[in-house]
Amino acid sequence: MLGSLPTFARLEAELSKLPGIGNKTAARLAFHLLRTSEQDVFALADALLEMRRKVCFCRRCFHIAEEELCHICRDGNRERQRLCVVQEPQDLLAIERSRSYNGFYHVLHGALSPLDGVGPDDLKIPQLMERLEQEPVEEIILATNFTVEGEATALYLAELFKGKGLHVTRLAHGIPSGSDLEYIDVGTVQQAVTGRREF
Repeated sequence: MLGSLPTFARLEAELSKLPGIGNKTAARLAFHLLRTSEQDVFALADALLEMRRKVCFCRRCFHIAEEELCHICRDGNRERQRLCVVQEPQDLLAIERSRSYNGFYHVLHGALSPLDGVGPDDLKIPQLMERLEQEPVEEIILATNFTVEGEATALYLAELFKGKGLHVTRLAHGIPSGSDLEYIDVGTVQQAVTGRREF
């Protein structure tokens, strides 16, 4: 950081707090903003302030919203009997972009990670269990990420759902479309073989 320019150093320090932004990237962004027109800088600052004032989390599913309920929870045309559980709002958006699902969601805001001190009560799991008592859900789709933490979270949730009369499914995973088998890692090939379905 530029010790002789406290204003610039402060901007770098604030930018470096963003996820995935290290000191070098923070410096590049700060220099970019320095060269940008005042109008564009004000537009960015205004967008940030407006986001903080208006955007919150849906009280039902914990997706981003500008009202008490998000646009998905307010949609009366969705399949009420299906509930897709995702780790983050970004995961929900990815599924929505695919246009392959028309049920409701529940966003956990993370995954179980005992090493990082993240337990069930640190996620939106108690709220999920409460929803299952109140809503006519028949199928739960576990759409957590295919990481160690995501798999552990899916297993934990599947155990919680036992005896509740729910059909619990997990997103399929395996070989991406257009891939050559010879270039796919062993673990992915194993998942594709063991998770094969009737053709």
